[in-house]
Amino acid sequence: MRHQKNTRKLGRTSQHRDLMLANIVASLILHKRVKTTLAKAKAARPLAEKLVTLGKGGTLHDRRLAVAKIGQKDAVATLFKTIAPGFKDRKGGYTRIIKLGPRQSDSAPVAFLEWVDYAIEAETAPVEKAVKPAKADKPARAEKAEKPTAEEKAEKPAKSFPKPQA
Repeated sequence: MRHQKNTRKLGRTSQHRDLMLANIVASLILHKRVKTTLAKAKAARPLAEKLVTLGKGGTLHDRRLAVAKIGQKDAVATLFKTIAPGFKDRKGGYTRIIKLGPRQSDSAPVAFLEWVDYAIEAETAPVEKAVKPAKADKPARAEKAEKPTAEEKAEKPAKSFPKPQA
C-alpha cells in the first residue's frame, strides 16, 4: 500500500518526471497558461507554488534555487520580475486548475493550469459588435459578362490549329 507516499509518478523515471514538470512550470511562467493532462497539472502545481514563494523572497539565494529547480534563466527572470511581485499580498494559492474534459484521441482528462490573476484578453475587453454597412454604401460591382448564346457561339469561327506535318 502507498500510505503517505505523495509523489505522483506519472509512469516516468524520477529524472524524466522532474524535467517534464520543470518544463511545464517554465511554460506556465512564460505563457501564463498551460494546457496539459489533469495528472500532470496536479503534479506541477506544488512546484509552481513553491517557485512563487521563492520569487517573493527575491534574494540571490532564492534565485539560484529557482534556476536549479527549472533550469531556464529567462523563466526565472520573468518569475522574479513580474509574477512574484504580483502575488506579494497573497499568502498562497497562486495557481488554479480548470478541467476541460477528455481529450479526443485517448480520452485522457485535460486541464488548464494557470495563474489565479490570469485573465484572457477577449473575456476582459467589452465585446463590440461590428456595424455592417448598408447595402447602398457598398461599392458598385462590375457587372458580370453575360454568357454567349448558342447563336453567338455558332457565328464565331472555331480556332484552327496548324496541322502536323508528316
